[in-house]
Amino acid sequence: MMVDSTMAQVGRNLSDAMRILGDGQRELEAAIETRHFSRSSIPGPLQGDGQDVAAILHLVHDLIHEEEEEEDQPRPQMQNVGEQGHMALLGHSLAAYISVLDRERLRKLTTRILSDTTLWLCRLFRYENGSAYFHEDDREGLVKVCRLVINARYEDYASEGYAVLSSQQPVIYQSAACRPGLGQHVCSQLGLPLSSLCTVPCNTVFGSQHQMDVALLDKLIKEDVETGKLPLLLIANAGTPGAGHTDKLGRLKDLCDQYSMWLHVEGVNLATLALGPVTSAVMAASRCDSMTLTPGLWLGLPAVSAVTLYRHEDPALSLAAGLTSSQPVEKLRALPLWLSLQYLGHNGIIQKISHASALSQQLLQKLKPLTCIRTSDGLKTQVSLAQALTMVEDELNSPVVLLKFSQETSAASSSSSVEGFCAGEREVLNTFNRWLGEQLAQLVPSSGVDVVELEDEGTCVRFSPLLTAAVLGTEQRDVEDLVEKLSELVAVMSSTMSLRQDFREESHRHAPFLRYMEQPSWPGLGAIRYEPQAEGMDESRREKELKKINTELLRKLQDLDTDIVFSSGPEFETEDDCIFVCMVAEDVDVSELVDTMAALGRDIEESGRLLENMTEVVRKGIQEAELELQRANEEKLLEEGMLRQLPVVGSVLNWFSPVESSIKGRTFNLAAGSLASTEVMYSTKAQAGRPPLQDSPTLSSKRPPGQRLFRRSGAATDSMSETSSAGQAEEMSSDLPAAAVPEEDLPTACDVIPEEESSEQEPRQEEADGACEERSPDGQEMEESGR
Repeated sequence: MMVDSTMAQVGRNLSDAMRILGDGQRELEAAIETRHFSRSSIPGPLQGDGQDVAAILHLVHDLIHEEEEEEDQPRPQMQNVGEQGHMALLGHSLAAYISVLDRERLRKLTTRILSDTTLWLCRLFRYENGSAYFHEDDREGLVKVCRLVINARYEDYASEGYAVLSSQQPVIYQSAACRPGLGQHVCSQLGLPLSSLCTVPCNTVFGSQHQMDVALLDKLIKEDVETGKLPLLLIANAGTPGAGHTDKLGRLKDLCDQYSMWLHVEGVNLATLALGPVTSAVMAASRCDSMTLTPGLWLGLPAVSAVTLYRHEDPALSLAAGLTSSQPVEKLRALPLWLSLQYLGHNGIIQKISHASALSQQLLQKLKPLTCIRTSDGLKTQVSLAQALTMVEDELNSPVVLLKFSQETSAASSSSSVEGFCAGEREVLNTFNRWLGEQLAQLVPSSGVDVVELEDEGTCVRFSPLLTAAVLGTEQRDVEDLVEKLSELVAVMSSTMSLRQDFREESHRHAPFLRYMEQPSWPGLGAIRYEPQAEGMDESRREKELKKINTELLRKLQDLDTDIVFSSGPEFETEDDCIFVCMVAEDVDVSELVDTMAALGRDIEESGRLLENMTEVVRKGIQEAELELQRANEEKLLEEGMLRQLPVVGSVLNWFSPVESSIKGRTFNLAAGSLASTEVMYSTKAQAGRPPLQDSPTLSSKRPPGQRLFRRSGAATDSMSETSSAGQAEEMSSDLPAAAVPEEDLPTACDVIPEEESSEQEPRQEEADGACEERSPDGQEMEESGR
C-alpha cells in the first residue's frame, strides 16, 4: 500500500537523521568534498542545484557543533533521547504526513488521537471528566482558561467585548511564589491592566514560607468585593518553581467555591498524582478547575507539548476561548504524546515518575546518616553535616530537595568569632552557596542540580529529579557521587569561611603595603591589592605602577608550588588590579601566606624602581669611579716621585727600595648606588656586606621535606616530622662552611720565616711582604690549599 510505504520511508528518514545528528565523532563522507556554507561568512544565496538528504543532514550536524569545533570546548551533556524520545520525534514527522490526508479521514484520525490522549492523561493524573488542551508555550493554557472564565462570568462579553469589564473590574490572584512574570503575561495577553493582578504574600509565621497565606487571601478578596471588583481566578502551586512547596489546595478550593472563583493549579508535584501513595496536599489538586501538566519534562520526551486539563460543561464557551478548535490540523499537536504514551505504557510512565521521586528520597536518606564529617586531619574537629546543610523541604515525600550551606559550619570549626567576618554576611553566604551549586553541577553533571534564589533563604542548591532525571538519565550512583562531592566541598567551604577573618586581620597588619578589598561576591578567602609606596607620582602613573606590580605579583604567586589558587577575580569584577585567593583547606597558614604576598610585592616594587634608576645610577657611578681613580693616580705620582716613572731609573730604584702600591680598586653597589673600596674585599677574600650563599632566605628554607607552601607544620604526620628533622640535622652538619676556622690559625706563604732570621734577612722579608700583597688575589688559592 502507498500509505505503508510512505510511512516506512518516514521512519527510515528519521532513523538516518538521528544517526547522523547523534554521531558527534563522525567524519564527513569522502564524496562531499566542498561545503556549501562558511563559518565565518554571512549566509549565502540558495544553491541552484538541489542537495540530497544526507548532505543537508551533514550541514545541520556541522551547524550544531560549529562553536565546539571553533572554540575547542568540551561537548555539553545533551538530552538522553531514548526510544520513547524517538517516538516523540517520529510524531512530528507523521503529523506532517497525516495533514495531507483527505478531510474526512483526517477528521476521524485526529479525533481518535485527541480522545485517546485526553482519556489516558485524565486517568493517569486522577482528573475525572476532564478535557485537554495541548499547547507549545506552557503559559498559553492559563491564558485560554482565563479567557474561558471571562466569557463565563461576563454574559455580554461575546457581544460587547472589553466594555463590560469597566462596570466590574476582574481580579486575578496569584501567589508570591509563582513563576516570575506569569501574571503579567496573562494580563498582557488578555488586554487587562496590571491593576487586575493581585499578588498574595506567603506565610510569615505559621506553615511554609513558600505557601500562600490563605487568611490574607480571604481578606483581600473581601476588600475587592466591597470595592465592586469581581474575583475571577486564583493561580495556585503544587510545587513552587523555587522550593517545590505545595499550597493548601483543599482550603483554597473551598475559598474559591465560596466566591465563585476558578482555581488553576500548576507545578512539578502534579506528576506524583500518577503514583499510588499520594500526599493529601497534592491529592487536593484533583478537585481544581484546571491544571497544567508538562509530561515532556517528567518523561524525558523532546518537543512534546504541554497539556492543560480543565472541566467545563459548555463547549461553545470552550470554543470561544480557544481551548478547542474546529481545525483538525491543530489536534495533531497531541500526536507525539499519543505515540510516546503508547510506547511507554502505563507501567513505564509510573516507573519513570516513581524513579525520580525515589532519587529525592535517596538523597535525603544519604544525607541523614552523615551527622558529622571530618573537616580537617589537623584540628580533629567534627562538624555536623546537618548543621552545615539547611535542607528546606515542604513534606517528607517532596520530590524537590533544597540544600543551603549554613554559617554554623564555620562557627563550629573556628575558634575565632565568625560574626562580623564581613560587612555583607548574607551576601557572602549566598556567594558560597552559588559556588557550591556551580561546583556540584560541574562535578556531577548527571545529577541536574542547579542554583535558585529564594527571598527568605537566599541562594540555595536545588535537586529536582522530576525535571531532570528523565532528560539526563540520572541514576542512584549519581546521587551517591553527589553526596560524596558535597561532603568534600562543605569541608573546604567551612575552612575558608573560618579563615576569612584571619586573612582580613593579617592584611590590615601589613598596611599600607597591602590593602584588603571587600569582595562579598567572591567565593574564596578574600581579595588583596598591593599599594606602591613611591612618592611624587601623579595619579595616572600611580595607576599604571599599581597595575604592573599586582599583575607581576599574581604571576609569581601562581608560579609557586602550592595548592592555593590565585586569580584575577570574576570576569565582570568592578575592582581592578586585585589578587583573589580562592577556597583553601583548614591547615593553611594565613600569616605566612600574607607575609609572602607582602614580601613579594615589596621585591617587585624595589626591582622595578631599581630598573628605572639603573641608567642614571650606573652613569653617575662610572663618573665617580673615574674621578677617584684619577685622584689615586695623582697621589701615587706625588708619593713615588718623577724618577720612579722613568723606564730604566724607575726599575733600579724599585729594586733597591721597593714601595707599596697605594692604588686600590673600587666596587659599585647597584642596589645602593654607591662606591666602596676593594681593600676590605682583598683582605677578607669576600665582598663586603654580602651574606654567605647558604644564608640567603628562601620560601622553603625552614620547611620540612614534603610539606607544601603555606601549610602549618602541625598538619604533617609524625613520621614525616621525624624524617624531616633527621634530614635537617644531616644537612646542617654537612653544610658547615669551611671558613669557620679562624684565618690567623691557617699557615700562609708569608708566615713561614723563622723569628731568629728576621734581623738578617729584613730586606728580603720586606720584598717578600710586598710580593704577598701584590699577589693578594692569588692568596685565596694558597689559603684554600692550606685548608
